[in-house]
Amino acid sequence: MADRNALTPDQIRALRAENPKPRARDFAQMQGITEADLVAAHVGHWATAIDAVPDRLMPQIQMLGEVMALTRNNSCVHERIGTYEDYHAGPHAQMVLGAEIDLRIFPSHWVHAFAVQETGEDGVKRSLQVFDVAGDAVHKVHLKPTSDIAAFDRLVEALRLPQQSDRLELGTRTTPEAARSDSNRAGVLQSEWDKMTDTHQFLKLVRKLNMNRLGAYRLAGEPYVRALSPDSVTLALRGAAEQAIPVMIFVGNAGCIQIHGGSIDKIVPMGPWINVMDPRFNLHLRADHIAEVWCVTKPTQRGPAISVEAFDESGGLILQVFGYRKDLNPAAWEALCASLPTREEVTA
Repeated sequence: MADRNALTPDQIRALRAENPKPRARDFAQMQGITEADLVAAHVGHWATAIDAVPDRLMPQIQMLGEVMALTRNNSCVHERIGTYEDYHAGPHAQMVLGAEIDLRIFPSHWVHAFAVQETGEDGVKRSLQVFDVAGDAVHKVHLKPTSDIAAFDRLVEALRLPQQSDRLELGTRTTPEAARSDSNRAGVLQSEWDKMTDTHQFLKLVRKLNMNRLGAYRLAGEPYVRALSPDSVTLALRGAAEQAIPVMIFVGNAGCIQIHGGSIDKIVPMGPWINVMDPRFNLHLRADHIAEVWCVTKPTQRGPAISVEAFDESGGLILQVFGYRKDLNPAAWEALCASLPTREEVTA
């Protein structure tokens, strides 16, 4: 593997020209560089450095019309076609609450951004790509044939940075936090859990108790959580598709969470991947990365919110699947979750 600091932008471009077929992320890993390094090396060619601040970027993206939104982590990719609508600005967090594109944005992680216009076999592919301080992808917007190209051009001119460098100064990648809990506070956790009226109160609760999500799940026990077998995520997705149960699928990283709400239909396994391949929603999940799965029940004012949540071996959250909040018949999702196989032994 090459040293990213030893590769000049000229060398990165030459290597990419010699090997254009791999996906950008895969190519970057092959060369020992970040995906942001790869894009930045093409500034002045097919990439333009732009302002990454969501409060400036999102109003411009709303003008593009129909696009494909993509958010991923190391184990899961979430792709949703739609229009960016109903943007809510804010100093510490923002939201996009469109009918199809639904995002939670944490702007401190939106550090490097680029407008990309790359010519390929099928013509020019236009996208907006945002990366964190370590050069890892946070969120991408891919234009579709029906997107407004003139609006894309206006976005590039409006948000173009004065300094157009083809080299990045990157920071250190943050590793996921391992499960953290305190067995002496199990009773307090359960008591406070019973008092919740909204799922958003959960993270405040565990932080107050000096725990984190996975640590609290390992400690809480039934009826709050149930440890499931690693294949339960695949079974839940297949069951939701076969029984036409609408769901909400959350996939994210430190800078962005993307949510699909509604039905899923076509479940396609491919090697280690389990895929949802629907016309306007795609999910690509590395099932072999799943180390722990939990069925979690949280009380809300509208009744229990039941989720299936998967974690990788380092304790990082891969995805969450909930029953659809607008579903008038939540019993079907509850029954599906109850039918999922448990894991016989839980690691303490």
